[in-house]
Amino acid sequence: MTHLAPAPDALIGKRFDVAVAKMLGISRAKASDLVASGQAHVLGRDVAKSGILQAGDMVEFDLQEERHEPEPIADDMRVVYEDDDVVVVDKPVGVAAHASVGWTGPTVLGSLLDRGVHITSYGAPGRQGIVSRLDVGTSGLMLVCKSELAYKEMRRQFAEHEVVKTYHALVQGNLKEDRATIDAPIGRAKVSDFRFTVTPAGKEAVTHWDVMERFGEATLVSVNLETGRTHQIRVHFSSIGHPLVGDPMYGANPVMAAELGLERQWLHAVQLEFRHPRTHVWTTVTSTYPADLEHALEQLRAQHAE
Repeated sequence: MTHLAPAPDALIGKRFDVAVAKMLGISRAKASDLVASGQAHVLGRDVAKSGILQAGDMVEFDLQEERHEPEPIADDMRVVYEDDDVVVVDKPVGVAAHASVGWTGPTVLGSLLDRGVHITSYGAPGRQGIVSRLDVGTSGLMLVCKSELAYKEMRRQFAEHEVVKTYHALVQGNLKEDRATIDAPIGRAKVSDFRFTVTPAGKEAVTHWDVMERFGEATLVSVNLETGRTHQIRVHFSSIGHPLVGDPMYGANPVMAAELGLERQWLHAVQLEFRHPRTHVWTTVTSTYPADLEHALEQLRAQHAE
């Protein structure tokens, strides 16, 4: 299966085998094998595995597909907006954005393809059409590109932070201010491959928040991201002593989560605003809370009213 992907800005200047490993989420040894066998190459010029990826390069992957069990399908994933260029889904919790090593559950991409939705071939194999992701444990709106025009333009809009992403989050404790900004770089935590942390060596990360509702032991906030780092909201609120309710990985109290019937972090992507890639019309898509998050809020309101 052949896929084309523009060289990501973050990988320009890197060795080709390192870039392929990052783009596909595989080991460098496996990436070297793909380059050596011609299954990964740069269009229009010969680049060895030690060659350097340049701005404007298009990487072509021609991967021999391995036979494996078909992935489960997220039948309950709602399509909130769709036209010839983009599709916006309301991703349920427990659904990954795309397939990855070790993940055996449903994915947004696989579930859309299973429904017969046409997705552009632009992007790394298995991640085609995807320009922004949500964590498996985070629900809400996620945009996938159907056309090449949309992929190029929406990738630019997300990279340049022109897309307005609004999340609602329930954080532990009573936030002192009604609104504030957290500006702190985020990088991988040394203690784990899966955790991230605030670190001077990290990448710039900016989170704006406004209080919507106070419960004393928890606070509901509306969050806008200027940047889109992995686990950004979870890491930033944990760093100021207010981890997301239901998020023990970043320091949340499991007792509170259990009392509220939560089995994941209380975080939902409620609104996406973007300029349509073809018509340039400013487009707003919204989502409502799923049942588990709504139930937790009702519990808190009832306790708070007593």
